[in-house]
Amino acid sequence: MPKDTSIRSVLIIGSGPIIIGQACEFDYSGSQASRSLREEGIEVSLINSNPATIMTDPLTADHIYLKPLTVESIIEILEERDIDAVLPTMGGQTALNLAIEAGKRGVWEKYNVRLIGVDLDAIELTENREEFRKLMARLGLEVAPSFIANSFLEGKEAAQKIGFPLVLRPSYTLGGTGGGFVHEEKDFDDALRYALNASPTHEVLVEKAVLGWKEFELELLRDDNDNVVIICTVENLDPMGIHTGDSITVAPAMTLSDTAYQQMRNDAMMMMRSLGNFAGGCNVQFAQNPENEALIPIEINPRVSRSSALASKATGYPIAKIAAKLAIGYSLDELKNQITKTTSAYFEPTLDYVIVKMPRWNFDKFHGSDHRLGLQMKSVGEVMAIGRNFLEAMQKACQSQENGRMGLGADKKEWIRTADILRRLEEASGDRIYRLKDALRLGVPSRTIQKLTRIDPWFITQIKRLVTMEERLMRFNVPEDIPEDFLRQLKEVGYSDAQIAWVLRVDESNVTSYRKSLGIRRTFKLVDTCAAEFEAQTPYYYSTFDKENESIPTDKKKIIVLGSGPNRIGQGIEFDYCCVHGLMAIKEVGYESIMINCNPETVSTDFDVADKLYFEPVFWEHIEEILELEKPEGVVVQLGGQTALKLAEQFHKKGIKIVGTSYKSMDLAEDRGAFSDLLKELGIPYPEYGSANNADEALDIANRVTYPVLVRPSYVLGGQRMRIVINDEELEHTVLNIHKHMPDNKILVDQFLERAQEAEIDAICDGEEVLIMGVMEHIEPAGIHSGDSSAMLPPYSLSEEIIETMKEYTKRIALALQIKGLINIQFAIKDQKVYVIEANPRASRTTPFIAKAYKVPYLKIATKVMLGTHKLSDFEVENKLEGYAIKVPVFSFNKFPNVDKNLGPEMKSTGEMIRFIDDLTDPFFRKLERDRSMYLTR
Repeated sequence: MPKDTSIRSVLIIGSGPIIIGQACEFDYSGSQASRSLREEGIEVSLINSNPATIMTDPLTADHIYLKPLTVESIIEILEERDIDAVLPTMGGQTALNLAIEAGKRGVWEKYNVRLIGVDLDAIELTENREEFRKLMARLGLEVAPSFIANSFLEGKEAAQKIGFPLVLRPSYTLGGTGGGFVHEEKDFDDALRYALNASPTHEVLVEKAVLGWKEFELELLRDDNDNVVIICTVENLDPMGIHTGDSITVAPAMTLSDTAYQQMRNDAMMMMRSLGNFAGGCNVQFAQNPENEALIPIEINPRVSRSSALASKATGYPIAKIAAKLAIGYSLDELKNQITKTTSAYFEPTLDYVIVKMPRWNFDKFHGSDHRLGLQMKSVGEVMAIGRNFLEAMQKACQSQENGRMGLGADKKEWIRTADILRRLEEASGDRIYRLKDALRLGVPSRTIQKLTRIDPWFITQIKRLVTMEERLMRFNVPEDIPEDFLRQLKEVGYSDAQIAWVLRVDESNVTSYRKSLGIRRTFKLVDTCAAEFEAQTPYYYSTFDKENESIPTDKKKIIVLGSGPNRIGQGIEFDYCCVHGLMAIKEVGYESIMINCNPETVSTDFDVADKLYFEPVFWEHIEEILELEKPEGVVVQLGGQTALKLAEQFHKKGIKIVGTSYKSMDLAEDRGAFSDLLKELGIPYPEYGSANNADEALDIANRVTYPVLVRPSYVLGGQRMRIVINDEELEHTVLNIHKHMPDNKILVDQFLERAQEAEIDAICDGEEVLIMGVMEHIEPAGIHSGDSSAMLPPYSLSEEIIETMKEYTKRIALALQIKGLINIQFAIKDQKVYVIEANPRASRTTPFIAKAYKVPYLKIATKVMLGTHKLSDFEVENKLEGYAIKVPVFSFNKFPNVDKNLGPEMKSTGEMIRFIDDLTDPFFRKLERDRSMYLTR
């Protein structure tokens, strides 16, 4: 049916700050939905409290409300705007819960606002575990035996009836919060209390555990005519018992028989059609008995889910964009396939490649945490890799993780103690896939591995192929001994040159030179949704080792932007915001924009944001071959956080132009010794410091500058392994710990300024002038990482003299470093004296916050300055802000109940929100200043 013309204005509810279980995939979904609705001439208002998102950018919607996600905020918007409908399916569980609460309070009815894309009855059916069980029974679908419990006594009775092992599933939570498996009766009482408290309705489903069963997910779309399409079928490599957000997943499904697939399709469609009359996206999860292929439904989410972003990037099918159009009345056959531009959206994508999604964990940030994986999601981000076969995609996913891995093993990080490996296989943690490979390498039988892990034998057999290939590779002494056909086979299953070099114990460059001399180079294939049956119009590519190259470079001048890879603590969605604005600016000045990134949750990896997208690891070997093909004018490294910045040295050595600030200047800012020497020349105070290569040198420095001292490794993000120590014993322990995990990094030892205030400035420099974007004062004292500190814009207690001193120091440093683009400088103020702590010659996590608070497109300005097409004098900039903006960090400690929640120099927050206040009497600010504990867990 045609568009519903009665819907002229829509409110989209966002997902709020990034937390474990609800990350930037909803920024992607919300942004895509808003663009989709605006294409139809619909006025879009959007509410979200996260300043780091593209979703909250003025370019995304007609009206942006950076407000707390509360019913009171919704009422304010409805009083101000004439809203016809609300779309709550693009903001994850947060948006759904808010829609439910507003509905119960009669808000939608009072303001005559329709819910589109879903209805409240459908939400109730799927989120209420007992109602879901009853629905499945009505549909004739078998589910695991279960009982609902609203009290401790009811839970105990349920456990007695079902027997152990059990699974506890709290209602209305996200990321599996509060849930878990209980294997023995002695552990049940504590687990039940925790689950009941986690549910906002104090309701828990007590269910028979189907541990070891296989897990599958289907992404579906449905229109008002009851047409349903399956967009993607995703198989979890890990069995039931591990949250799907913590599981390695593969698409298309590798081990699913056609009979089981057809049943799964039919059951999923029946389940979606049973949820009332709504049009939009849906995610269905199934468990399958590996013995007899019996299926049981686990849950259904009548909204765009975490997996929707993955399915969109895996297939090229823009699920959120189409779902938004279905919500306003269109049917699938009326909409165009965004990839081919000629066929309709009423089709099911076909893949002639394999994708692997791999989670990214940050256990090192949660000291004392339980690393074992289970029903509660613990990963902070994810990567996606595309290959022509499972092994190629798997190895590329490992290379994308930003954790020093060169692929799946064969990279000097293998374990050798069989007992430790077997224990790790049985108790799954983030490194289990690597330990599986280690076990095979040490000769552990495949059957034993399957029994311990419950991973399907097909995957184990595939990984064993790598072990066999490495055994053959070890027979050769130098790269030139490797037969051409065998070297090609190694590359076709994803081996990096660094892995091959490690096995041969030679330098990586020797392998690369030999490989290229044989003409074994990457070719690039189009992601086209239809296995080349129809011609695709979107420039969205992945690399493989095939004969035909489908990425044909244009004659235009090109600029490549390096993305920031997977989300993790210290480097999150804010850098994707920066990359997207950089791409926009590059287009505006007439260059062809090219994006390289591997994060499926982001807006930067949407198929129509850059002129050309390479969905590839931000990993040197992959980048180099893209550079050789595209021959860009330069590469932007300032926008992708520390990930991109760390590659600057490689570009410099290879003679590849870095856009904006030179490598020499970047290195000077990162080198603590050289930077302090520069500050001394400029007459700028800084804490006493020293750099050490070992514990003895560190002890000498500490005794010279006097305790307490701040100890950290060089070239890291998020304050990784940074500590404040007060004596020799603590210092020695910290230095040895750093060297254990980062043997190549120098140790920086700085005098710690106790009881100092902390502040920071973000600025843009064109080599001649410096533009101060914003001055922020931290509410917390020095010693707490800036990412974990609440920051006030503009400063609220610093004197005008202090602020002017900071601005003057910023200008001196930016000009001395010959910055062309962005710089962030952090200050400590003690006894009315301003000290410079550090300078970061790149976009910072506060850059989007300042841009949103002042409503100035600073990232576009900075990019045009980097490119050299504009000077700062070409822009008229005025910072307008009535009152104050506060950046408030948000934590996910609820996922790790026993961890150290004390804040210090190592960053622990997973996200942030923004609050605007009129003056310093505001209760929010007063509470924040007195006690931040209420914000530690969101």
